[in-house]
Amino acid sequence: MRKGDPMKDEYDFSTAERGKFFRKGARLMPPVYLEPEVLEYLCERASARGVSLSSLVNTLLKQQIELIDAGK
Repeated sequence: MRKGDPMKDEYDFSTAERGKFFRKGARLMPPVYLEPEVLEYLCERASARGVSLSSLVNTLLKQQIELIDAGK
C-alpha cells in the first residue's frame, strides 16, 4: 500500500500475537520539541560551556524543579 492510499475495509489479525512488543518496565522517552529560537539559544549556550544540549537542558530543568519544590 502506498502513502495516501485508503485503508482496506478489513485486515486479517488471525495470526496476531497479543503483547508481542510489550516490555514490562520499559520507559518511554518522549520527544521534546523546542521552538527554533529557544533551540538556537540553548545550542549556543551548550557549545560555549562545552556540554551537550541534553546535559544543559537537564541541568536547567533540574534547577527549575528545585525552585518549584522550594516554593511549596
